[in-house]
Amino acid sequence: MTQETIDLLQNHRTYRQFDKDYQLSDLQLQQILDSARQAPTWMNGQLYSILVIKDPQIREQLVSWNPGNPHMKDSSVFLIFLADLKRTQKVAEDKKVPYRVGESIDPLLVATADAVFALQNAVTAVEALGLGSVVVGSIRNNIDEIAELLHLPDYVFPVAGLSIGKPIVDMQIKPRLPQAAVVHFDTYQDYDYSLIEDYDATMKKFGELRETKNWTQKFADTFSRPTSKKVDAFLKKQKLLD
Repeated sequence: MTQETIDLLQNHRTYRQFDKDYQLSDLQLQQILDSARQAPTWMNGQLYSILVIKDPQIREQLVSWNPGNPHMKDSSVFLIFLADLKRTQKVAEDKKVPYRVGESIDPLLVATADAVFALQNAVTAVEALGLGSVVVGSIRNNIDEIAELLHLPDYVFPVAGLSIGKPIVDMQIKPRLPQAAVVHFDTYQDYDYSLIEDYDATMKKFGELRETKNWTQKFADTFSRPTSKKVDAFLKKQKLLD
């Protein structure tokens, strides 16, 4: 069983094409949700929530904002993982104490981490069931509209979505950066830039059709563009940042 788990984790791949007619059973969905909810969490705070999106009209609307991700409606179910500090705001209100989460970014980082841990547990559970998934970060591109559509209260932030279904196209395991560029022992250690250049060559050989640029060029372009302030404004509106 131990080796099966290791193999499952090391053979992870992302799927974007799903059988539109396949439906998860109630048991499968519950197993995924239960696995997600058992993820590590800071102080057992469980500072996240999970939205299970089944309504086809909501899913159609999500795709209209994200036309490059049709799997949000074609998959069996779409989950949205939320950093959720509303629950503890209710606690503070009940205990009649100040609620000062907006004074620092740290509570938001903790809640986001809790949501991501739950999401990763869900991904692993999905694969253990012989199904596939794809994480969707682009839901933040329309963060205000999505918050209104899904009736998100203050102190709540949508981190990422997860499309889950039965894959209809097999995918190869995508190569990762060399360990020497990612894993450090005891202290952070610099490494030769050639490791990153080698990864460009590796990914070019891998030949993923959806990638139109080298890995280095993709991120050089991404992080040289002006950063959107939409999320910053949303966090302030949600009282997550002062």
